[in-house]
Amino acid sequence: MSTTHRAVSPDLHHQIQQFLYREAALLDDWQFRPWLDLLAEDIRYTLRTTVNAQTRDRRKSIQPPTTWLFNDNKFQLERRVARLETGMAWAEEPPSRTRHMITNCQVTETDTPDTFDVRVNYLLYRAQKARDEAYYIGTRFDRVRRLGSDDNWQLAARNIVLDQAVITSHNLSVLF
Repeated sequence: MSTTHRAVSPDLHHQIQQFLYREAALLDDWQFRPWLDLLAEDIRYTLRTTVNAQTRDRRKSIQPPTTWLFNDNKFQLERRVARLETGMAWAEEPPSRTRHMITNCQVTETDTPDTFDVRVNYLLYRAQKARDEAYYIGTRFDRVRRLGSDDNWQLAARNIVLDQAVITSHNLSVLF
């Protein structure tokens, strides 16, 4: 993501925020094909756990290894969606009920025209069957691009860093 920290206008901030809210609603409503249409062909979509580093190591910039849960491109995301559509993804029978929540949205310009970096706090609530519940909480770093008109956006990159160091849910079959 960019090291530039130029804030954007309130109108542009609102447009990007509304795009991210629409995207979250598509995931919650299991509208995966329209969701895929929002993704850039060159998207990088990653999910990792946080690292537990000692303060003295963080000061020295020593990072223990992280656990990458997803490191996908668009083709891999399309395969995930296709699998969910078959009815043979047993971890999603019956389908999970999800709520993607984003807050503390910070939008900054990048050095590339019509491309913006977005940092949000992130919570995914997942309920399945009668009693299975899971929470995934962290920070999300997105890169969005405007395509032509003001209301035509695409997701170019997503890096989700979960606060959990250990994932305790039974599976990770939902889309983050």
